[in-house]
Amino acid sequence: MSILKIALLAGLIVCAVSVSFTKKLLTALIIYLSYSTIMAVVWVLLQSPDLAITEAAVGAGITGILFFVTLKKIRAVDEEEEHEP
Repeated sequence: MSILKIALLAGLIVCAVSVSFTKKLLTALIIYLSYSTIMAVVWVLLQSPDLAITEAAVGAGITGILFFVTLKKIRAVDEEEEHEP
């Protein structure tokens, strides 16, 4: 196993574990986008470019934008910034 594959696997595990421990919605969204980007690279390494493009476009792109817009609409992002010391 190459160093790149080990680093990608470690990144996926770190993202999956850290999103379960975070309490801020915006931080969880950023971790999710990182996870999706790493998965797109994994699909490229598995020689499946069609899934990589789909993961990058839908997972990191459209879904990330929709989550961020939803957080802004429910004002979850603004509330987090106001409560920080």
